[in-house]
Amino acid sequence: MRLGLGRLDALRGRTGAHRRADGPAPEAEEGPWGPPPVIEVRALLKTYGHGDATVRALGGPPDPLTGASPGVDLLVEQGDLIAVMGSSGSGKSTLMNILGCLDVPTSGRYLLDGIDVGGLDEHQLSLVRNRKIGFVFQSFNLVPRTPALAQVELPLAYAGVKSAERRRRALAALELVGLADRVDHRPNELSGGQQQRVAVARALVTAPAMLLADEPTGNLDSHSTEEVLSIVDRLNASGRTVVLITHEDEVARHAKRVVRLVDGQVVSDVRQAPVDGPPPALRDPALFRAAAPQALTGGAL
Repeated sequence: MRLGLGRLDALRGRTGAHRRADGPAPEAEEGPWGPPPVIEVRALLKTYGHGDATVRALGGPPDPLTGASPGVDLLVEQGDLIAVMGSSGSGKSTLMNILGCLDVPTSGRYLLDGIDVGGLDEHQLSLVRNRKIGFVFQSFNLVPRTPALAQVELPLAYAGVKSAERRRRALAALELVGLADRVDHRPNELSGGQQQRVAVARALVTAPAMLLADEPTGNLDSHSTEEVLSIVDRLNASGRTVVLITHEDEVARHAKRVVRLVDGQVVSDVRQAPVDGPPPALRDPALFRAAAPQALTGGAL
C-alpha cells in the first residue's frame, strides 16, 4: 500500500498547534543548534504510597547509602522512531502516561517540544495533549456507530477548528493511511487493522509534535500488524516523531532506537538506525525482510 506522504502538508495547514491564543505556553523557538528535542526527561521519578508502603513505579530502587533514586533520563530528537520495551511491571506504562501528559511525575522535569509541562494546570495540559500529542491505543478507542470521518474530525472539533477545515484535514488524514474509500464506514464495518488505521489518522490530524502509540498492534493479526507498522515507517520517514510502547520484538525491529526498562530503570538504549534517515524497514527493505521472523515472512505475506 502506497501512502501519499505529500498529504502531510494538508494536515499541517492551519493547525491549532500554531495558534497561541489561550495556549499553555509560548512555542519554543529554534536555537542556534536547531529545534528543541521533542522529549526531554531529566531524573524522572514516580512513586505511589508513603513510608514502608512506597512503591517506585519509575526511577529505580533507592541507593542503599543515600536513599536517592537515579530517576529516568530520556532525550528524543525530532524525527526519531523509538520503541520503549519492558515486561509487565517494568514501568513502561507509567512512562507512557507521563510522556502523554496523562499523569504527573513525583519529581523530575519533562519538556515536551520545548514546553516544560510541570507547571501547567489541567486546562493547559488538555491543550498540550490535543495539540502536541497524537495517541494510538491497543484497543483503538473508537466511538461506536460513528463513521470514520467523524472519528478523525473529533480532535479538531475539541480544538475549535471550523467544520469545513475539519473535513478537509480529516479526509487528508484518512487518505494518508489508505482509507479514503472508508470514510463513511463505522467501526463494526471495519477490520481490526482498518480500525487501527482510523485511530492513526485521528492521532495525526492535529499535526502533533509526537505520535505516542501504546501497544498499537497488540490486538491485530500478523497481516494487519504489518499494514500498521508500514504506515508508521512511512510517517517517520516523512519526519514524524514516533514513540512506540511495546513488548513485541517484531514491533521494536521497526524502531530506530530501542530503550528497555527493568524495575523502573533504563537498562539499555540501542540505536538501530540514525535519526536523520529512514527507519530500518525502509533503509534496507530486502535485508529487513530477510531478517523477519518466519511467521511473518512465510505464507500469505
